[in-house]
Amino acid sequence: MVDAEYSPHRDGPYHFDGTYLIRFAQYDPEAPRKSFADQTPFVAYLTGPGRRPKKLTLFHQAAAGASRTMRLQGTYFVEVSFGDFPYVLRFTPTG
Repeated sequence: MVDAEYSPHRDGPYHFDGTYLIRFAQYDPEAPRKSFADQTPFVAYLTGPGRRPKKLTLFHQAAAGASRTMRLQGTYFVEVSFGDFPYVLRFTPTG
């Protein structure tokens, strides 16, 4: 699980080996029922180590939350390049 109060933010590295359900949620402590549909998109991706890292997009959505399933193999940093609100990302192995 990765969480932060602000972006940009980088966390890791993490080693992945398998299929993962990846979920994000963002929230506004001052307006808990905010829909986020009219906000700037939350942007998160994985980057590999090295000088020319491989980049995998996780999310680029104006929403309170979303999920997707991905097969991941290797070591990556979790990077959130934009989000106006506190957020959490969770990687749950499946199968």
